[in-house]
Amino acid sequence: MHAETAKSLDIRGLQKTYRLPGGRSVPAVRDFTLRVEPGEFITLLGPSGCGKTTVLRALAGLEEPDAGDILLDERSIRRLPAHRRRVGLVFQNYALFPHMSVFENVAYSFRIRRARLAQFRAEVEAALAAVGLEGLAARLPSQLSGGQQQRVALARAFVMRPDLLLFDEPLSNLDAKLRLQVRGELRRLQKSLGTTALYVTHDQDEAMSLSDRIVVMREGRIEQVGTPEDVYARPASHYVADFVGRINALPGRVVERAAGRAIVETLGARMELAADRCPADALLLLVRPEAIRIVAATPGTMNGVVEELEYRGDQIEYRVRVGAVLLIAIEAALGRTRHVREGDRVGVELVEHALHVLSGDGSAANVDHASEAMQDPGIAAEAAKA
Repeated sequence: MHAETAKSLDIRGLQKTYRLPGGRSVPAVRDFTLRVEPGEFITLLGPSGCGKTTVLRALAGLEEPDAGDILLDERSIRRLPAHRRRVGLVFQNYALFPHMSVFENVAYSFRIRRARLAQFRAEVEAALAAVGLEGLAARLPSQLSGGQQQRVALARAFVMRPDLLLFDEPLSNLDAKLRLQVRGELRRLQKSLGTTALYVTHDQDEAMSLSDRIVVMREGRIEQVGTPEDVYARPASHYVADFVGRINALPGRVVERAAGRAIVETLGARMELAADRCPADALLLLVRPEAIRIVAATPGTMNGVVEELEYRGDQIEYRVRVGAVLLIAIEAALGRTRHVREGDRVGVELVEHALHVLSGDGSAANVDHASEAMQDPGIAAEAAKA
């Protein structure tokens, strides 16, 4: 079942506006431009209404864009009807036929092409084996668990040997434990087949664990494209940092520059950073909770009071009030060197190399640390306007 040749995908200037009753227009996708390499797994990540599902539907041929083009291996498919696009689509609700057996559901695409049973039986059986459903071919969907039903939907998409696999929040109906299991299987299966895939979700954990690259969307536009590590550790904007994980955003200002270094003041404390990380005098310092250390309070350091403490077994979360700002810090419970209680006065240390610096308005301050999306002029222009 391995894909013979993975296909590249180019989405160029895609736009879609919905016309509502009363003459009002709502832009859903705005000049969306993205290159997906053959065999790559890309996730569109963003809140409800950001346009990610509209992009997916346009790729599947279920939505007609107002402008732009869609190319598979440099060949435009925008004008092709959905049934001629060789695109596999896995829905959130599985979309299985309740009166058909597992085998018949997976074989459906062969039947509509009027293929003979002998021609596709081996393909269907191989697809079921690939998703771990051997021996269940005769069952009806109602006789399967939610996870098994989702695997049937995956097998039905994979058996087509599509040029492009599309996933519309396929795990959202599963419980947390099953979601972890199925997403691992999905990733392994996609990699073994080598099929180019595009996945839509609002769940950052799914995006981080599944993706080669993540596309963070906001109001129909691309806000950042990058590897999971890029997006998490080097967000292109305050919006991305806040949406992908938890973040402490600290106002800062450069008070002195000399010999390639900058002295930055934040929350009453000073630190020294490389000057090229601080091109503006007004800054926003972004630091993840796990990059904050709780230490003994000392003069000249960033000190505060522990307002809340939450023990989670493997982790401890501290909420520390420093002036008007409430910082969130997380440390491994078994690795801590000192015991802190609510109401204690403590020092706060920021792990310098884990700091990400933006200009004071929350936009990327250093192109060297910005998203790889900024290398694409079309994407850069839209990100700058967002």
